[in-house]
Amino acid sequence: MSKVPAWLGQVGAELTRMGERLDQRRAEAEEEDRPVPRTAPESVPPPPAYAPSVVAKPDPVAAIPWGMRVAGEAAWRLLVLAGLLWVLMRVIGAVQLVVMAFAAGLLITALLQPTVGWLKRHGMPRALATALTAVAGFVLMGLVGWFVVWQVMENIDDLSNRVTDGINELKRWLLDSPFHVTEGQINDIAKTLSDAVGSNTEKITSAGLQGLTVIVELLTGIVLAMFSTLFLLYDGRKIWHWTLKLVPAQAREGVAGAGPRAWRTLTAYVRGTVLVALIDALFIGLGLYFLNVPLAVPLAVFIFLGAFIPLVGALVSGALAVVVALVTQDVFTALMVLCVVLGVQQIEGHVLQPFILGRAVRVHPLAVVLSVAIGSLVAGIGGAVVAVPLVAVTNTVVGYLRAYSAEQALPDSPAPDPAPSASPAPASSSAPSSEEAPQAPAVAPAARPATAEAGDGRE
Repeated sequence: MSKVPAWLGQVGAELTRMGERLDQRRAEAEEEDRPVPRTAPESVPPPPAYAPSVVAKPDPVAAIPWGMRVAGEAAWRLLVLAGLLWVLMRVIGAVQLVVMAFAAGLLITALLQPTVGWLKRHGMPRALATALTAVAGFVLMGLVGWFVVWQVMENIDDLSNRVTDGINELKRWLLDSPFHVTEGQINDIAKTLSDAVGSNTEKITSAGLQGLTVIVELLTGIVLAMFSTLFLLYDGRKIWHWTLKLVPAQAREGVAGAGPRAWRTLTAYVRGTVLVALIDALFIGLGLYFLNVPLAVPLAVFIFLGAFIPLVGALVSGALAVVVALVTQDVFTALMVLCVVLGVQQIEGHVLQPFILGRAVRVHPLAVVLSVAIGSLVAGIGGAVVAVPLVAVTNTVVGYLRAYSAEQALPDSPAPDPAPSASPAPASSSAPSSEEAPQAPAVAPAARPATAEAGDGRE
């Protein structure tokens, strides 16, 4: 019995030691968890002599020059714009017939709309004025086309005979010329041309079939242009209001103010170009008539149509008139026709266009050449026709929006009236009245319609 209390005493002592060890470990753990105050070292040992000196690397953004950063920021934005432009051009190319028909209808509307406005101001209902103007305009254009075709058909035999005589005269001149051209060489050239035409009969037939497709597309485009013109003349104001609803509210007021100025520019361009083209065709046609050049009337009409393609159209139509005079008459007559064409075009460039078009649609000649080239590459002859008015309208819109933004930045400033886009046109191409163009809004765009009752100039 004496051993039991001794054993219990040992167990109790062991338990006591275990409790002490647990308390010690708990205290050590609490000591480790307690934050140690940081004290600055008394001294930093210098690096060893063999250690290379390392310069701190600058921020990567600061390491790039400012010019390169600006170029990079502009580059990705230009890439996005180029992508959007590429997609837009693909879409336009897919529906090119519809786009060109609508553009033709817009140009015809700009030409006919002042007549509709004049009839309305004299008490004629809008529907009747629109129908009368549209029918009269299309009938007049159809009569001109029929007259040209009739003149060509009437003079085709005489022209063919004159061309044959001209070729024979050229053959005789080559035989008598100092170039030592023999009749056998001329016959070989003629035989080669004949064989080329015979061997390409299949291609010519295929081109004829493609010509039928082109005729169908042309008739479809004419019908679309007629309907576009009719609805733009009648419901132009409603179409303009609907278009403004697609514009964000923050930009709606500026777009509504740019609309009438763009329309005045387009109207001035179309009316001025038609007037200049009529003068060119009249005087050059009279010169061809008095010089006894065949097909004087069709050539005058061709010169009139060519005037709608600035620079290039006048050059091509004038060259065609000179070639016809050279083939059907003689060298002296061709030189006289060349003098007439150059004289009329000089009067056009230095007198007619500055006086008739004025500053309202002034576009730099380099911009004209580039826009015509780009338009012809994108959409052929139709693109060349609409390129210059598109550039003129864009110039007007950009100038107005720039002035409008500057005016918005300065409170309590008068409304912007930028030149030359908003300047009144000369008397021969005067800007349309308040019934002919959309008016800029006078209140906040979210609280009222964006244009006044006058409409957009296409009603």
